Amino acid sequence: MDIKVWSYLQEYAQDKEEILKAVEEVFESGQLILGEKVKAFEKDYAAYCGVKYGVGVDNGTNAIVLGLYALGIGKGDEVITVSNTAIPTVSAIVTTGATPVFVDINPHSYLMDVTQLESVITEKTKCILPVHLFGQCVDMSPLLDIAHKYRLFVLEDCAQSQGAEYKGRKSGSLSDVSTTSFYPTKILGGYGDGGMVNTNSEALEQKLRRLRFYGAEKTYYAIEHGYNSRLDEVQAAILLTKLPKLDQYIDRRREIAEIYNKLLQDTALILPKEERYGKHAYYLYVVRHPQRDLIMSKLRENNIYVNISYPWPIHTMTGYAYLGYREGDLPETEAAAKEIFSLPMYPTLTNDEVIRVSDILHQIFKEIE
Repeated sequence: MDIKVWSYLQEYAQDKEEILKAVEEVFESGQLILGEKVKAFEKDYAAYCGVKYGVGVDNGTNAIVLGLYALGIGKGDEVITVSNTAIPTVSAIVTTGATPVFVDINPHSYLMDVTQLESVITEKTKCILPVHLFGQCVDMSPLLDIAHKYRLFVLEDCAQSQGAEYKGRKSGSLSDVSTTSFYPTKILGGYGDGGMVNTNSEALEQKLRRLRFYGAEKTYYAIEHGYNSRLDEVQAAILLTKLPKLDQYIDRRREIAEIYNKLLQDTALILPKEERYGKHAYYLYVVRHPQRDLIMSKLRENNIYVNISYPWPIHTMTGYAYLGYREGDLPETEAAAKEIFSLPMYPTLTNDEVIRVSDILHQIFKEIE
């Protein structure tokens, strides 16, 4: 039987009755756009993250776009982030008219190397955008100190870190604005697209609500230029059923990670490490080996499917060649992209499946070493 890197089918089978009931409630409510489900989910998810306000939007990419717009980021501004991220992080910066500026990653965590931030700050720098990748937070204390020193905004990209913690605080509660995605693969995923922007600022919350709804506060009157970027009522209803289980999902992911850690500790794989300052939510279980492509091929031969996040750093893509980066500019990012891959990781993955993945990996290393 195939072991996929991710699947929602077992979860759906378990929760089908509850999910379909939530969807039916929306259909019978008479309101399909920005109804009570969106309001309730915004309130509950913001409370879970430890912030005052949540504004639901249509996807995680537009969450970043609107978050940056709300902070006044636009043409001529620079936003510091990483190249080891999903395209949407950088696409969102470019959409606002701003210019992404990259720093390299810490080779152990694959997260932003905050010690490099000051070296790239210019008069045009307006925002630092840390990406809490793979389920773990960037080291935020020194980052926030630098942001305060240079009077820069901070926007956390939490698409992969729902429920992760930094020094006892949830990811997304440490900045001016934070964003997340409810794409189906996420730790808290819907059954379609969705996103949210969180903040503790009432002024930013009000602006975000206008921005997602044509710049209007009342129907048919735009106070400012805005967009059509609303969280769907059906997705909000589904997410409301799943939010109370989020910590349970994370606990199970951490259990799976512990099994992998135990079974794979004596292999040549470099295993993920949980940083001392926080709690890893294990959105992905990322391992590393210089013979990655051969290992992945042999896993596929055994019907085990894994993934690479991400095989091409953003600064090496032709779509962003105009930024002027060259291969070699971000050596740790480039090295990791050639060697990292993610093992199957989702709450309904069984212990037997985790053991099988580990057993096959042991067999592979016997063949290639």
